[in-house]
Amino acid sequence: MAKGDKINFSTPSGFPEFLPSEKRLELYLLDIIRRVFESYGFTPIETPAVERLEVLQAKGNQGDNIIYGIDPILPQNRQAERDKSGETGSEARALKFDQTVPLAAYIARHLNELTFPFARYQTDVVFRGERAKDGRFRQFRQCDIDVVARRELSLLYDAQMPAIITEIFEAINIGDFLIRINNRKVLTGFFKSLGIAENQIKSCIGIVDTLEKIGESKVKQDLEKEGILEEQAQKIIEFIKIDGLVDEVLDKLKHLAQNLPETEQLSLGVSELETVIAGVRNLGVAENRFCIDLSIARGLDYYTGTVYETTLLGHEALGSICSGGRYEELVGVFLGEKMPGVGISIGLTRLISRLLKAGILSSLAATPAQVMVVNMQEDLMPTYLKVSQQLRQAGINVITNFDKRPLGKQFQLADKQGIKFCVIIGSEEAAAQKSSLKDLKTGEQVEVLLENLAEELKRKLT
Repeated sequence: MAKGDKINFSTPSGFPEFLPSEKRLELYLLDIIRRVFESYGFTPIETPAVERLEVLQAKGNQGDNIIYGIDPILPQNRQAERDKSGETGSEARALKFDQTVPLAAYIARHLNELTFPFARYQTDVVFRGERAKDGRFRQFRQCDIDVVARRELSLLYDAQMPAIITEIFEAINIGDFLIRINNRKVLTGFFKSLGIAENQIKSCIGIVDTLEKIGESKVKQDLEKEGILEEQAQKIIEFIKIDGLVDEVLDKLKHLAQNLPETEQLSLGVSELETVIAGVRNLGVAENRFCIDLSIARGLDYYTGTVYETTLLGHEALGSICSGGRYEELVGVFLGEKMPGVGISIGLTRLISRLLKAGILSSLAATPAQVMVVNMQEDLMPTYLKVSQQLRQAGINVITNFDKRPLGKQFQLADKQGIKFCVIIGSEEAAAQKSSLKDLKTGEQVEVLLENLAEELKRKLT
């Protein structure tokens, strides 16, 4: 760089950067999510940000949005180190684009160290090489849970997912939401009953999954482009539009399964859906929190059974705020054995961005401090430090102002950071073992004995 050239210090496109108030909101939400996950027995893990490319491309993930990379060429004096490791400088690596595929590799690597069913959560950062735009990032935090078993996994784990989603979003208090549930076997079974070829079903599911984005007529056109007959495409549209109360939809599906040809898979999907719905109800999830939506397909290839998407009512344009589903073969692709799993994911960075923009959530105060001990006189600093520590030991977050400046300026500084109270101790107060406690919101100022200060602040902060 030539002398005098300016450094471009702007953030790279698609890589978010948080102000303190935004980061505190993220940590607050993460704490709620973690508490709910752990209340159901999920345990935390962390996987590398970088995986082998062949791992990320397993089970149909072709890497359309993978951010690629390679190992750097090592200096000549480290050639022996590279040769000893068995790796080459051109071995393909990439940043992980989700948590589920790396989880499958993690289980394969630690198979004999884990207990099954293995229930884990992750709140790591993932990376996607897509065009950055509003609400879309190349780096974002994703909060996932998955349960993976060897050979068989109870459908009641599928039923737990809507209960967990409900607890999280009710705790966050973002308004009314709806968990839309379907089963991929229902879709594939219906397609088979129409005589659609096995090799066309995958693309049909992908097209159905775009219904909300492109509308009915475009879905029908795209199905016909895939070689689906016009009559078949119309029946698919009519099928995915079936709605009503949960039990009404189940009855309609059972009726179809009894009256269509080759419905073994459709019947199996309906049976699984019934079991999951019964479990959701037994877990106490309110009826207005979930429904059966036959248009929910989840485009990823590895989903095989139950699938979920969660919509914030009145803000449907935000898209799904939590999604996931069941997979049968993803982990087995690394091990050669059946290892079914089910999980959900919350794209937290994207969710926060959109909820803040929509005014559904607000940023928190820039500081976690609830109280500022102001600096009236430099010679009283020992008293300020002692009082600050006593308040912290009582569980109150405190900033001690070390800089001497006009009292009004100190109040402004505290207010700007969202601090609620200021503790004022001058020479007279110190001599009398008292303080003045100022409420920055109301302007009210009261005298409090230092020995009662922590108790009084805790009362006012509750």
